[in-house]
Amino acid sequence: MSTRSPLASRPLRSAVPALVGVLLLTGCGARVDGPAADRKVTVNRCGQPVEYTTPHRAVVYEGGSADKMFALGLTEHVHGYVMPPANPPVTESPWAAEYAKVKFLSDDLLNRELVVEAKADFVVAGWRSGFSDQRGITPAILDGLRIQSFMHAESCFNYPGYPERVTPFEGLYTDLERLGRIFGVEDRARSLVDGYRKRVEAVRAQAPEGEQVPVFLYDSGTDKPFTAGSQVPPNDIIRFAGGRNVFAGLDARWTEVTWEAVVKARPEVIIILDYGDKPAREKIEFLKEFPATSKLPAVVNDRFFILDYNEGISGPRTIDGLEKFAAYLRELDR
Repeated sequence: MSTRSPLASRPLRSAVPALVGVLLLTGCGARVDGPAADRKVTVNRCGQPVEYTTPHRAVVYEGGSADKMFALGLTEHVHGYVMPPANPPVTESPWAAEYAKVKFLSDDLLNRELVVEAKADFVVAGWRSGFSDQRGITPAILDGLRIQSFMHAESCFNYPGYPERVTPFEGLYTDLERLGRIFGVEDRARSLVDGYRKRVEAVRAQAPEGEQVPVFLYDSGTDKPFTAGSQVPPNDIIRFAGGRNVFAGLDARWTEVTWEAVVKARPEVIIILDYGDKPAREKIEFLKEFPATSKLPAVVNDRFFILDYNEGISGPRTIDGLEKFAAYLRELDR
C-alpha cells in the first residue's frame, strides 16, 4: 500500500518560464497565464515552509494525488500520472475525463528517472507512498534537482525533520487548501472543503447510537494481516460512521499485525480493501476458510464491506467511502 531523508531547508524556486495573461477559472481547469505565472507563495510541505512558484508540469502519483488536482480544476497543470497496476482502472474514476486529458507515464512505482524524463516541475505523492529514500526519490533529492514537491499531510506524522500530525480527513482538507494556495485557486479549494465537511457532518449526525461496532480492515496478507492504523483515512471512515477501528490504538498508517490480535478483537464487521492484485472475493474466501478467522462474528454473520482502494487512500473519494460505509452500518441488524 504505502511506501524517507531530511529536507533541504532552502526555499524551492521553479525554473518554469513566465507566461502572459491572467488567472482564468474554467469548468475544466484553472488556467494560469501572464503575471500569475510568476506568483510565489510560501506553503508548508509537511512541517517545513517552502516557497512555491506556480507549477505547470505536474506529475501525480496514484489516484489520490490526481483526484485532488482534478477536483480543484487543475487538469491543465498536470503533465501526467503514475499509476501502479494494483490501482483500480482510471476509467472508474469520477474524473475519468480528466485522466484522459493527461499522459499515463508509468505503471511502476514513482522514481526519480521518470520525473526527470517527464520534465516535471512539481510532484505530488505521500511520504512512503511514492516518495522513498530507499528508492532515491525524496523531496530533498528533488529540491537538489530544482523540482518542486508536495506531500499528502496525512502521511507526514513520521516525516524526518519536519513531521506534521493531522487526522486523516483533516489531512485531505489541508492538502486541498495548500494546493489551492500554490495554484491560486483558494476560493475553489475553500468551496470543496466546505462541501466535504458538510457531507462528513451529515454522516456523523446519523451515526448509530450505543456501543460502537468493532471493525477490522483487511488489506492483505496470509501469514500476517496488513491493516489500517490510526493515521490513514479508513480510521476516520470507521469512527465517523459510528464504528470502532479495532487497531485505532496503533500510531501507524498501513501496518502489519497478528492474527491472534484480530481474533482477540472479535470484529463484528470486516472492511475489505479492494484493489487490483487480489480481488475482494478471494480475500473474503480466505477469511472464511482460514481457521483463525472462520469463527469471528463478522465472518460467521457474513458482514463484509468492500471499500474501493481510492476510497481508502487520501483523496476526495474517501468522502464517498465514508457515506457508503455509514449507510452499511445503519442497515445492520445487531
